Amino acid sequence: MPIELRHRVISTNGVRLHAVEAGPPEGRLLILLHGFPEFWYGWHRHIEAFAAAGYRVLVPDQRGYNLSDKPRGVASYRLDRLAGDVVGLIDDAGRERACLAGHDWGGAVAWWVGVNFPRRLDRLALLNIPHPYVMRRHLLHDRAQRRRSRYIFFFQLPWLPEIYLRRNDWAYGTRALTVTSRPGTFSESDLALYRQAWSQPGAISAMIHWYRAALRLPPPRPASPRVEVPTLLLWGTGDRFLGREMAQPSIDLCDDGRLVFLDATHWVHHEEPGEVQRRLAEFFA
Repeated sequence: MPIELRHRVISTNGVRLHAVEAGPPEGRLLILLHGFPEFWYGWHRHIEAFAAAGYRVLVPDQRGYNLSDKPRGVASYRLDRLAGDVVGLIDDAGRERACLAGHDWGGAVAWWVGVNFPRRLDRLALLNIPHPYVMRRHLLHDRAQRRRSRYIFFFQLPWLPEIYLRRNDWAYGTRALTVTSRPGTFSESDLALYRQAWSQPGAISAMIHWYRAALRLPPPRPASPRVEVPTLLLWGTGDRFLGREMAQPSIDLCDDGRLVFLDATHWVHHEEPGEVQRRLAEFFA
């Protein structure tokens, strides 16, 4: 019997987030967070598998993306506000705790929830994203990582990034997906859905505001950057955006952390969905 995907709009932390939900309402809550330049569909290969395993799976379009609210101003996309959105999703589900997994920017948000709201999580899983403190340190002191992240500095400019990304039917966004992944990872039908999401009014500026806020408006420093929650970091070693040398220092900031390297690119959950599901299922169980 096919798994039903239920589309919802959830009010949290002053915004309304579109989300896809699947699985039994009484199941253990699992929240999956997408990164840039994706939307909830970035987890589409995994939703049915976890719902069939009995999880209540919740996959939001994060603020600024696709069908979710797109508040104005860079300050609306500070990391602490994005983490507050996730806590609000757990509250809306009527739960004290959730399992949380995030890829790319979704992983950065998940890290920050783990640092600041450990009592709201059962387990924390990250895919190809370093701890925010490690990322900032490498941007400041690692020339190779600054070179990989040069697009982040381009995104700090006003208006020009938005114009550039819209050119030639979103050619930059499609290249960011297809050139840095294994051939065939993203189909033409996948890319059509991404273009549709990027074309939502206000979406592209809001998506870029995540990067602007990260450099201009870092969140208040917590008492400790350590993560108390059991944590799993999966890392595709062929990542062209983020150096694997950031993985171990990130896990070193976890009280109970595990690091697994996989033969994949930055888009590890697209390229190795079965292996990622197996690793996540074992960890969450």
